[in-house]
Amino acid sequence: LTVGKPDVTDVHSCCSLVDDELLAVAASVESRSEHPLAKAIVEEAKRRNLVLENVQEFEAIAGQGIVSKLDGKQVKLGSIAYLVNLAPMPPHLAEIHAQLEAQGKTVIGVVREGQCEGCGACEFGQDSGCDWMGIIALADQLRPESKAVVADLKAKGIEVAMFTGDNPQVAHHIASQVGITRVHAGLMPEDKVTALKQLQAEVGAVAMVGDGVNDAPALALAEIGIAMGVAGTDVALETADVVLMGDKLELIAQAIALSKKARRVVWQNITFSLMVIVMLVIGALFVSLPLPLGVLGHEGSTVIVVLNGLISLLLYPEYVRWRKNRSATATSTNPR
Repeated sequence: LTVGKPDVTDVHSCCSLVDDELLAVAASVESRSEHPLAKAIVEEAKRRNLVLENVQEFEAIAGQGIVSKLDGKQVKLGSIAYLVNLAPMPPHLAEIHAQLEAQGKTVIGVVREGQCEGCGACEFGQDSGCDWMGIIALADQLRPESKAVVADLKAKGIEVAMFTGDNPQVAHHIASQVGITRVHAGLMPEDKVTALKQLQAEVGAVAMVGDGVNDAPALALAEIGIAMGVAGTDVALETADVVLMGDKLELIAQAIALSKKARRVVWQNITFSLMVIVMLVIGALFVSLPLPLGVLGHEGSTVIVVLNGLISLLLYPEYVRWRKNRSATATSTNPR
């Protein structure tokens, strides 16, 4: 539903730290990750000409965050829900965090081992073990076509639900802009599987659209798994039943329309072939049907079935557009 290219909007360091130091540590850790949020943090650090350190250790915890080591000190980076269970969050950071989430932003925190040692500015007191470095907020832009695509799917009688690992406030903020009312937020990969099973028990067949590693288990479980080809990870692409070779949401509706058309063509061809066979059998049993005529009828029906399938392809809008673009390209590269 979003562009998938978030930007860093806010950096709030704790105690005596400066914002650039917090961002440099976060970017150093995130430099080993392929997550869109990680890439956004690294890009912001590069934009500020910050020097990144080499990571000694790196462990990604699905749906929660990263555990790493810089200069011999353990650094944990990830969702606030994950980090507050490891270290108490300073009240002023908690207040800023609430304000940022209310604005629909995604907030991640950074905790570094021994951060509060010798720090007299910590709200919990010197050597309290708080260890919070600060928080970083990011925001993504809604795709221009998202609202129209959701409305189109609803008009076709397809109910749309959102499964996301984002916090509930961010998820509901995005969902409200596109007209989605069924929202499941704060989900880890295994939670998406559980939520999907509940949805299947309630409504029946479900098609799941995703592009990340966290989506792979749910893509495998859904009756139809659809992966976005350009932005999708290798795991998602290998797990899905359908891969859309593009990042436009309109491709989802086009894929549904194409599948329905293909189903109609298949049944047309099966029905026509069976009718021809039945007629030939009746003719052979009750009428003196010449062999050449029987062969012509049988092989002719095969040709008609093939032509019916080819006509559906040749008249498919995307294929027609592709042929026009190819023709225009050939004309421009070979002028006469």
